[in-house]
Amino acid sequence: MQASQVDSQNLPSISNLIHQPQNGASDNNYPSAPYNPAALGAQLSHPPSASPGTDPARMQQQQQQAYPQPTMQSPQNAGHMPDQQYQQQQVQQQKNQPQSQQQQQPPQQDQRIHHQHQGSVSRVTKGKYSLGDFDILRTLGTGSFGRVHLVQSKHNQRFYAIKVLKKAQVVKMKQVEHTNDERRMLSDVKHPFLITLWGTFQDWKNVYMVMDFVEGGELFSLLRKSGRFPNPVAKFYAAEATLALEYLHSKNIIYRDLKPENLLLDRHGHLKITDFGFAKRVPDKTWTLCGTPDYLAPEVVSNKGYNKSVDWWSLGILIYEMLCGYTPFWDSGSPMRIYENILKGKIKYPAYINADAQNLLERLITADLTKRLGNLYGGPQDVKSHPWFAEVTWDRLARKDIDAPYTPPVKAGMGDASQFDRYPEDPEKYGSTGGNDEYAKLPLVLLFSQKPQTINNASRYGHMFNDF
Repeated sequence: MQASQVDSQNLPSISNLIHQPQNGASDNNYPSAPYNPAALGAQLSHPPSASPGTDPARMQQQQQQAYPQPTMQSPQNAGHMPDQQYQQQQVQQQKNQPQSQQQQQPPQQDQRIHHQHQGSVSRVTKGKYSLGDFDILRTLGTGSFGRVHLVQSKHNQRFYAIKVLKKAQVVKMKQVEHTNDERRMLSDVKHPFLITLWGTFQDWKNVYMVMDFVEGGELFSLLRKSGRFPNPVAKFYAAEATLALEYLHSKNIIYRDLKPENLLLDRHGHLKITDFGFAKRVPDKTWTLCGTPDYLAPEVVSNKGYNKSVDWWSLGILIYEMLCGYTPFWDSGSPMRIYENILKGKIKYPAYINADAQNLLERLITADLTKRLGNLYGGPQDVKSHPWFAEVTWDRLARKDIDAPYTPPVKAGMGDASQFDRYPEDPEKYGSTGGNDEYAKLPLVLLFSQKPQTINNASRYGHMFNDF
């Protein structure tokens, strides 16, 4: 993001990340009065609603209101309705909806299939989209396997993000299983602080994932510009991440890649966790070595079996980085030295860290699984009940009834990507025809086998990216 693009009053410095201390506040920007999450931003423009608490049905109802699903004919009746009448009904229903509800709808499509998940409301996650449904505007980010683009739907003119993964690169890096897992995990989650997957499709060269466009950019960028966050600001973001992890773990999903780069800010400054490439459904234990070096738990580094507790370790690292501006085990960027430091487990806490915050970190960033919060009998509630979070009203936070400490300076609903860095655009055009999809059907078992396999041309065509 170019500095000239942002009003100087909105630059994410420490001074405007949080309201100025009142009389009697300490000199280190920490208010001496009890922390009040509601004071982290301006007054809400809407009145608070009744608290849903932790009732899953109320949470689903709240999420459905915030992110309405596209109205479509049920599969049983769709086949008896002429296409023209069906399309006219869809257009009329969309016109009758309030603009606030239309904001989060996916692009229209010729799609009449519901995907039902046990214990949750139905969601459309395998839409019959194609590149022809979107105009690609610019690149929002790049990675090892592809890039993320800002796109605009040709049908409803709203903006979305499309993640494009090159099949050849995914296969080369042996990430097919993780790619399929990402799609499965995203199709089965629905939470205010998690990214929404609207649909997927593929061609002979790439797989595509249609998701929310989250306008505020990465928390990582905000943290780097700010240096470090004041205690209440770090607490706000940590609390929203805690709710997201609690929800994922309730579905036996381990996220495994919590870090500022994977936390986006929406137009109001609330978190959206993105990039589910390492997420996995694990009811008990798993042994896969994956994640970001600075955030890996010691049981992962030492190649031991691990469970959901690794996410609570990562939450501790995230809180430390937000409060200090660096991770506790960083050592010249060398992964091997970082791993050595993780296994040693020695952490230096700066004097400016709040006492309650340090106590929470000591109970999250511990190799002793019998002492790590989140992994004990009380589960996530042990984390939420810690004194550092004492002032957090969790049900209000889950409804986003508490304003964020920082509101990104974006033009809402206009495809404003000013909070994202500029990247050179890929000269290679998507959707070219005539190629041979040699990866379309290759069995996963052959890809990840430890023994060499002799594969003739005929046997190369098994199931691989069949989820897309």
